[in-house]
Order: sequence, then C-alpha cells, then structure tokens
Amino acid sequence: MLVLGIESSCDETGVALYDTERGLIGNQLHTQMAMHAEYGGVVPELASRDHIHRLVPLTQACLAEANVNIADIDAIAYTQGPGLGGALLTGTSFANALAFANDKPVIAVHHLEGHLLSPMLADDKPEFPFVALLVSGGHTQIMAVTNVGQYQLLGESIDDAAGEAFDKTAKLLGLPYPGGAKLSQLAKEGVTGRFEFPRPMLHSHDLNMSFSGLKTSVLTTVNKIKAEQGEIDEQTRKDICLAFQDAVVDVLTRKVQDALKQTGFNTLVVAGGVGANWKLREHLKQLPAKVFFPPLALCTDNGAMIAFAGAMNLHKAQTVGGFDVKPRWPLIATR
Repeated sequence: MLVLGIESSCDETGVALYDTERGLIGNQLHTQMAMHAEYGGVVPELASRDHIHRLVPLTQACLAEANVNIADIDAIAYTQGPGLGGALLTGTSFANALAFANDKPVIAVHHLEGHLLSPMLADDKPEFPFVALLVSGGHTQIMAVTNVGQYQLLGESIDDAAGEAFDKTAKLLGLPYPGGAKLSQLAKEGVTGRFEFPRPMLHSHDLNMSFSGLKTSVLTTVNKIKAEQGEIDEQTRKDICLAFQDAVVDVLTRKVQDALKQTGFNTLVVAGGVGANWKLREHLKQLPAKVFFPPLALCTDNGAMIAFAGAMNLHKAQTVGGFDVKPRWPLIATR
C-alpha cells in the first residue's frame, strides 16, 4: 500500500510517500526558518501563506522522486492536529481536495503519533513495548507504548516544553532564531562548573517535569551579569549554555530512567526535535536499555512521519467528506 503524507502543522511543509513493502520512497521538505528569523519567532499568518505556496510543488517533486503517479497512491494522510490552526488548515484542505479529485481515501493523523512512530523509519527499528520520550518545542511527554495506538501517558512537562525552554533561553542570551540548536552548539565550548542551574522536579517522585523555573534562573543570572559587566562576553554565554543544557538533560535522563524502572521495559524510543541534541543522546545511550532515535533528518516536523503513521493506521481511512482541524488535541485523549 502506498500512502502520501502531508505535514503543515507549524513552520515546515513536508510531503512524503511511504510504501508498506518498500519503505520511504519519496520525501520533500521545506523549512520556513529563514523567513521567521527576521521576526524572532514563528508568525502564524506568514506560516500559513507559505504552506499554500509550497504544497503543490513539493507534492509534484515527491511524486517525481518516487517515480509514481497520483493514481498509484492508495491513501492520503495529513496532520489534523495539534498545531497552528491556519497552518493545519492549509495541509488538511489540500489533502482532502487532492483525495476528492482523485477518488482516494484520507487518514487524519495526530502530529504527536507521527513523532512517536518516526524511529521506526530508521534501519534499526524498535520493537514493542517501549518507553517513548517525546521531546520537542511544543511537547515533552513520557509514554508507555505497547502497540500502534496503545499509549499510556506516564509524565509530562507541567509548563514549558524542553524545546520551548531551549529557544526562550537562547533568546535571553541574544542568540538568533531558532536559538535552541545554536545554544546546543555553543554548549560544546562551555566550561563545566562555572554556573549551576536548578533541576526542577528531579526528586518529585513522579515522572512530571518543569522547565519554566529553570528558564527564570537563567534570566536572573543574565540580568545580574549585565548589571555588573554591562554585557555578556562570548565565553560566559557558552558557559551558561552548557549549564542550562546540562540541567535539562539531567532532568530528562532521570525521568526516563525512572520510567524504564516503573514499566519494566528495556527499550527507549526518543522522538521530536530535541531528540537531535548531542548531549541528550550521549546521556540516554548510557542507560541500561536499548535506545532508538529517528534519523536526524526526521527529528523535526516532516511528511515522512505522517505518511508512516498513516500507513500504520490504514484501518482508519475514510472517504472524503467534511473535515476539521484540531489545534489542541491531546494524544491520549483520542484513544
């Protein structure tokens, strides 16, 4: 079965083709990072307009890459939510119109389920059951996964997601958008021990997390340095980046370790943009478990994960009718 996947939940437009026999055979992606950098963050209206311009040419390029025609496709999967309402509407409308015009069924996909299953697109695939760490700009959750569609929420961030904390902290340090990745790069040149930030909820005896207070601690440190020195020199900026990253990684590692003990599972799956962080990968690989990551190119939002999730949910395929989007859509509440 051949499934076309369409992703447009935020600031990446992704179109991909997944064949249940051959695997991923086409994958096209356009990122809007450069456009939004001018504004220091994602501008929803601009994101929606850009999706509209990109969807048709990316779909055509994906079909050409896979050397297939639209008639060869068995179903069209699309991100229904969560995400930015306008951005979701562009991909949802396009997917349903394309399906209607070509008499194809559609599959509405949960964005987080796409991330959750994305490590299965790697050559080395995990097997059920496993603990999953979903860690991105919008979500930080730990789940017990026993099969496709069988998810139990074990813990989550009660405020900022880890990726959000990375980006906000980067902005505090004067780093250009998107700052999370840049912060991680600068941390490699930081000096250990110069700064020490709190590890919120590290000993909370549950699997929930909090990163808002950590971000506030960095802000207090930055303001103090500016008051004393007038500006932050480059080495100090690198040292703060390292200390902040260490705090986040320590919390995530401890919570995941506790989740593995609680479930008795010996397999960990990590998905989402922060899953590309080098320090997090180093620490998680040291856990007494088999650890799986999606390919680095598939850590951020992409059409491949939507096509794959759609293929895993072919039983949900429906004929085109009315449709809607779900900007706020908890994954567990849908099960």
